[in-house]
Amino acid sequence: MSRIKICGLFRREDIDFANAVRPDYIGFVFADSSRKISYEQARLFKTLLDKNINAVGVFVNHDIDFIKKLCYNGIIDKIQLHGDEGEDYIDSLRCLNIPVIKAYRIEKELDNELLYRINKSKADFILFDKLSDKARGGLGESFDWSVLKKVERDYFLAGGINLQNIDEALRLNPYALDLSSSVEENGVKSLTLMKKVVNKVRDFNFLG
Repeated sequence: MSRIKICGLFRREDIDFANAVRPDYIGFVFADSSRKISYEQARLFKTLLDKNINAVGVFVNHDIDFIKKLCYNGIIDKIQLHGDEGEDYIDSLRCLNIPVIKAYRIEKELDNELLYRINKSKADFILFDKLSDKARGGLGESFDWSVLKKVERDYFLAGGINLQNIDEALRLNPYALDLSSSVEENGVKSLTLMKKVVNKVRDFNFLG
């Protein structure tokens, strides 16, 4: 059974939409992005978010004290590292007792060295996204998912997942799908699209 994460919520309306469709996870982006939010925005949004939805904080090479502040104040439930953070960085977050998701951006292949690092990473989950020099994520671009066959652990799958290919993505049996731009219209989240993708995932899980 795959879960679903809707990332990049940055408006009050986005929280309302999430509460209406109830994905498993939502993402607050603290890295430079058109969807970036502040600490104060995240604190407010978390109070408005359905308690059954996990909030994931998305970071790129952030100061660890900022992440700790968000965790200690109950603003995020999971930590997603989308930068160049290594194993020592992950170790330094263990005192928080908060699950860590480490993102790996894929260009074409998973060479043996990278595959080894992925399978042995101390992160609780891995996230795969498309490598791009434009941005760290949220571009709606996919990669060749067949390279994931050798991955031996649970992962989040991101990058270019939409209503046209979501069934193909689900057949990979990822731990979770991660969508952002594909549930937007004119740069903002669409309740209609969010509802469609969440229903697609739930229907797929139900039908097996």
